[in-house]
Amino acid sequence: MPQTLPPSAPGTEAPSHGWRRASREASLPEVHQSVLVAPHLGFWRKLLAFSGPGYLVAVGYMDPGNWATDLAGGSRFGYELLSVIFLSNLMAILLQALCTRLGIATGRDLAQACRDHYPLPVVHALWLLCELAICACDLAEVIGSAIALNLLFKLPLVYGVVLTSLDVFLIMYLANHGFRYLEALVVGLIFLVGGCFLAELIMAQPDWLGVAKGLIPRASTIQDPERLYIAIGILGATVMPHNLYLHSSIVQTRKYEPTISGRREAIRFATIDSTVALMSALFINGAILIVAAAAFHRQGKVVEELQDAHELLSPMLGASAASVLFAIALLASGQNSTLTGTLAGQVVMEGFIHLRLRPWLRRVITRGVAVVPAAVVAAIYGDKGSNQLLLFSQVALSLQLPFAVIPLIHFTSSRKKMGVFASPPWLVGVASLVAGVIVVLNLKLLFDVFHGLSSKA
Repeated sequence: MPQTLPPSAPGTEAPSHGWRRASREASLPEVHQSVLVAPHLGFWRKLLAFSGPGYLVAVGYMDPGNWATDLAGGSRFGYELLSVIFLSNLMAILLQALCTRLGIATGRDLAQACRDHYPLPVVHALWLLCELAICACDLAEVIGSAIALNLLFKLPLVYGVVLTSLDVFLIMYLANHGFRYLEALVVGLIFLVGGCFLAELIMAQPDWLGVAKGLIPRASTIQDPERLYIAIGILGATVMPHNLYLHSSIVQTRKYEPTISGRREAIRFATIDSTVALMSALFINGAILIVAAAAFHRQGKVVEELQDAHELLSPMLGASAASVLFAIALLASGQNSTLTGTLAGQVVMEGFIHLRLRPWLRRVITRGVAVVPAAVVAAIYGDKGSNQLLLFSQVALSLQLPFAVIPLIHFTSSRKKMGVFASPPWLVGVASLVAGVIVVLNLKLLFDVFHGLSSKA
C-alpha cells in the first residue's frame, strides 16, 4: 500500500504540523485540482500534463517592465548587464522551484502559509506590501499594453489602459471552460513574443563575442550607482514577488496522487515545467537587451522609452518590419502579464485576508485596483512620464522582494511544516545566499538614493 501523507485538505491539518492555524480553504478553489494527471501516463505525457503553470509564471518575467529596464540597460551600457539578466533568471528558477515545493507539499500557497504562520498584524503588513507590489507590477503591465495599442493604432493611453482592463472577462470565460484553455492562450502569446524577437535579433546582427563577454559579471555593476539602479530594476523586473504567490497556488490545479511518492513526482514535474518556461523568459529578456545594445548603444543612442525604441528600430536596423514586430510583441507581452497579474491579485487577496467573494467580483476588484492608478498615471504624465514610472515600478518591486523571499525560504526549510519535503541543507544555503544578495543590493540602492538626495540638499 502506498505511503500517504497526513490529511492536507483545507481545515484538516493537525497543530503538530507547525502551523499556528489550520488552512481554511483551497487556493483558487474554482480551479483547484481541476486538471487530472492519470498515474499510468508515461514520462513525456505526464510532463505535458504538468506543463502550463510555469508559463503563467514566466510571463511575469517578460512583462513591459522588463522591456523598460532591458532597453535602458542595453542602450546605455551595451551588453554589460546581460550577466544581471542571466543571474536573475537563475535566482528565479531556484525561487520558483521552492514555490512548487511549498504548494504541493503543504496544500497552501505562499499567502496562505503566511496567514497560517504569522500573527495577524504581520499578516496584514505583508498583505499591504504585496498589494503595493502588485500595483507597481500592474502599472507596468497595463501602461505597457496601452503604449503598444498607441503605437499600433494611435489609441490614446488612457483609452488603452481602460481597454486592457477587459482581460478580466477573458479570464472568467477561459477559467469557466477549463484552466488549460487559459494556459494555452498564455503559451501561444509567449511564442508570439519569442518569434518577434528572434526576427529582431536576426535583423540587429549583434556582436556575438560582445554578447558572450556580457554574460561575465563585472564589479562596475555594483560600484557605479547608475548601473546599480538599472541592475536592481532588472532584478525587480525578473524576480517578481507576486509570481511567488501565484506559482505556489496554480501548481495545485493538478490532481495527482495524494501520497508521498505522488507529491514527490508532482514536485519534480512542476519544477521541470517552471525551469523550461523560465528559460524562454531568459531568451526574450536577453534578446531585448541585445537588440537595444546592437541597434542603439552601437550608434551612441540612449533609449529608455518604448515609443522611442519603436520609432528608431526600423531606420537603424534597415527593416520596416522591425518597429511593427516590436509593437506586436509588446502588446502580446503586456496582455499576457495582465492576465496572470489578475490571478496573482486574487491569490493574494484570498490567501492573506481570506476574503470570500464570488470569483467574478474578486477579479473585477483585483483588476480595478491596478487599472485605476494606471489610468490616473497615463492621464497626468502622458507618454514620456509613463516610461520613467515603468523603470521606477521595477525598482519598487525589487525593494518588496525580500518580504516574499524570506518567508518562502523559511517555510520550505522547516521540517515541521514540510515533513519529508523540507529543503535539503544545500538548497537552504543557496536560497539564503540569493536572499542575502537581494537584501544587500536593495540596501545599497537605498544608501545611494539617500546619499544622492543629501548631497543635493
